[in-house]
Amino acid sequence: MLQKETYFMDPVLKTLGWNAFFGDRFREYAIDHEPGRVSTVNKSGCIVHTKEGVVRARVSGRLRQDGHYPAVGDWVAISRDDSDTLTIQAILPRKTKISRKDPGRAIGEQVIVTNIDTAFIVTSLNKDLNMRRLERYLAVARQSGAESVVVLNKSDLCADVEAKIDDVKAIASDVSVLAISAAEKTGLDKLSPYLQEGKTVVLLGSSGVGKSTIINALEGRGRQKTGEIREDDGRGRHTTTARELLILETGGIIIDNPGMREIQLWDAGDGLDEAFQDIIELAKECKFRDCRHETEPGCAVKRAIEEGTLSEVRLESYRKLQRELLAIERKKNPKLMAEEQKKWKNISRMAKEIKKRKARDI
Repeated sequence: MLQKETYFMDPVLKTLGWNAFFGDRFREYAIDHEPGRVSTVNKSGCIVHTKEGVVRARVSGRLRQDGHYPAVGDWVAISRDDSDTLTIQAILPRKTKISRKDPGRAIGEQVIVTNIDTAFIVTSLNKDLNMRRLERYLAVARQSGAESVVVLNKSDLCADVEAKIDDVKAIASDVSVLAISAAEKTGLDKLSPYLQEGKTVVLLGSSGVGKSTIINALEGRGRQKTGEIREDDGRGRHTTTARELLILETGGIIIDNPGMREIQLWDAGDGLDEAFQDIIELAKECKFRDCRHETEPGCAVKRAIEEGTLSEVRLESYRKLQRELLAIERKKNPKLMAEEQKKWKNISRMAKEIKKRKARDI
């Protein structure tokens, strides 16, 4: 076990992303626990990076009973019993996290990854490039507290890369947009500033955009399994089946992430407004503070659409994500749900009364 205070400056832990933030929060466990960082999670436990190397550890019954399960990227406190069985006894507070609503109808949070410094939102410069999906990923990533970077992969398949970069910049003017080709190993140097020792990057994006190919290109070998591009839609075959935290030989930490068919907002909050900052700024110029950007006079948002400086599809995308987030908040908050149900009951009752009056007048 590590003795109290020796973990602060340990070089191995620093390569795993350890810093004063986690050191301060580990103090209460330092006497009889050791720190580790979760690499993968499965039903039987976790694979964890520690000072001594990579180990397998089970999750304590207390954590499971409380519904607290580690996520990839978590720093944890591990105990070792007389039989050398390793058990995760605590999850240290998270510096950043990326979450989504649990897939399906259940209302719950699914923590995707934690303690990341940068989120690479990866998409392809071919048929996969979808601005509306990119807006959704940006909203989720911005709320995490980490830096967001858009990585446009497969630049070798695009006839006008600069035009596509401009298209992305139109919806994310304050975000770095990097065009690369992992297959051709071009533009990879643009990723280097984010892949420094002790810094963690997560790859987010749908299936087939080349996330695993990027890792292999960075490492110079076939570390992650990849698939060939399909001819019918120009997309790669999905190969990554589990999240995994990898220590790059060239420096830095990267989390490979399976492509997500569904990424619903969970608690985007300010992240949603940050992803649509252009609309937020325009709304400040509207004549009415509570302007809905529909038929109100003096609406700066509608004027921007008429003048061609804002697209109507972007406004509708913002409204759609707002509605989605509000629906989730209502389901999480019984009081809000009850108020919403009461509101629609009143609307329905009034509609029926109006219909009856019209029938009597006839």
